[in-house]
Amino acid sequence: MKREPRPLSARQEAVMAVVRSWIIEHGHGPTIREIGARVGLSSTSSVAYQLRQLEERGLISRTGREWSSCRLESPRPPPRGLRSR
Repeated sequence: MKREPRPLSARQEAVMAVVRSWIIEHGHGPTIREIGARVGLSSTSSVAYQLRQLEERGLISRTGREWSSCRLESPRPPPRGLRSR
């Protein structure tokens, strides 16, 4: 039985929207504090948690250690299993 991926939470959608618009506007990812200010999170650890969740899902990645180096990833199609006849 195959599991369908969970939809993004409202907060994750908001974080993705901020990251997407920031990259378009500035050419690089926002800092944790900039994301938090835009989505209404004052705790940087809460923002980092949301970013890690998005990174684990393959929606964003980072080229360095800082979150401001994050970039959007194309959604990957689910892997196909081999069928036996």
